[in-house]
Amino acid sequence: MANVLVLYASLTGSTEIMAESITEYLREKGHDVAHKSFDLDPIEVKRLEDFDVIMFGSYSWDDDIPFEVEDFYEDMDDVDLTGKLVGVFGSCDAYYDIYGPAIDTLASRAAERKATVYEEKFKFELEPDDKDIAYGKSFAEAVLNQNT
Repeated sequence: MANVLVLYASLTGSTEIMAESITEYLREKGHDVAHKSFDLDPIEVKRLEDFDVIMFGSYSWDDDIPFEVEDFYEDMDDVDLTGKLVGVFGSCDAYYDIYGPAIDTLASRAAERKATVYEEKFKFELEPDDKDIAYGKSFAEAVLNQNT
């Protein structure tokens, strides 16, 4: 079983809903899961090295990463994520010119730090519905199985 970190930022609660659903699913599957929020329950960047799998969740609006993720994002320069599996998910808004830029930015940063980033970034529109929740679980499973 994998040692997993689910780390997210949520403004309206939508990404939090998905993060909780993914955490619950992975725990049901027997994985050891740490559930953290960038702003309410932060974790030291160096601790990323302690996990086999990292699931980053973020909301996106406008064209940048959320303010509560900025410092963590910058501090990622100091970690080596070689051998870590990473999946990125989050709430997006089609109103903006770029759909889900924070999700893409986090995925790129993890890849720069040598993580194996799951090719698909799971982006859902605003608040997740039942179909999104179900897909989030299969997405988490796919992230864990990407090396098998």
